[in-house]
Amino acid sequence: MVETNWRAVGVGFVVIAVLGIVGAYVEQLAVFGTVLGSIVGGFTAGYFARMGTGNGAWNGLLAGAIGALVLVAVLVVLGLAVSVVELSLGGVFATVGIALAAVMLALFAAIPAAIGGAIGGMMTREDRVESGRPAA
Repeated sequence: MVETNWRAVGVGFVVIAVLGIVGAYVEQLAVFGTVLGSIVGGFTAGYFARMGTGNGAWNGLLAGAIGALVLVAVLVVLGLAVSVVELSLGGVFATVGIALAAVMLALFAAIPAAIGGAIGGMMTREDRVESGRPAA
């Protein structure tokens, strides 16, 4: 049974969103912002989940799916705003059509995030607890 750590999903989501926005506006980093950003965000979610490979993959998948869908929604709203300001009905139809295709691509973007989450879930962090007595 997998458990969802919403803090880890939130951190992974922020990483994916930031790298996705950077990739959307900087043409040379377009691949970096989508695929590698998804892997890095999934890894971050899996690492912060600290629950093993399966839970890391699950948290990474959630972060990737949510991050990609929010990024698509923001870009669609921006595209529609530009189309309405220019009074272009063709731009509205094009933006909606691209949005539907982007939602499908966003679902595929969750797969690299799940892989990154599984790798991040394998990494263990040691929490050191200090006691009042020194070890003998």
